[in-house]
Amino acid sequence: MKQLENQPVNIRIKLALLWGSLMACYIYCDYFQLYVPGKTQGLIDGNNLLNSPLSLFLASVMLTIPALMISVPVFLKPKSARLLHIIFGTFYTLLMLLIAVSVAGDAWLSFYFLMALVESALTGFIVWQAWKWPNVTKQSATI
Repeated sequence: MKQLENQPVNIRIKLALLWGSLMACYIYCDYFQLYVPGKTQGLIDGNNLLNSPLSLFLASVMLTIPALMISVPVFLKPKSARLLHIIFGTFYTLLMLLIAVSVAGDAWLSFYFLMALVESALTGFIVWQAWKWPNVTKQSATI
């Protein structure tokens, strides 16, 4: 059997892909919430967490940050990008673990519990990858 080539993936690409995966999980989780009984009617009636201009604005900020983090490793210098990945990755890991604990045991929100755990794992992996960001070697510094 032929052995497949295993090309190393640049850390910038890894981090961008991890944030992209995280955003896909956020979007699907919010979509799945629409199937929880009473949720859609609550949206129509205004009986939900996003029932004020301020709460809607804050939720927008919370989802804008991970979306922008997809491009951070590509456009920012490594030191700045690494720091932002560690800060925001840690923040979102803790936030999603808190959410996982808050919905644990609710049968209708078991999908949310699962997604919160997956999202926590993704952001934890983001922090770990950023922490391990490769240093410049003497050879690559002279090229």
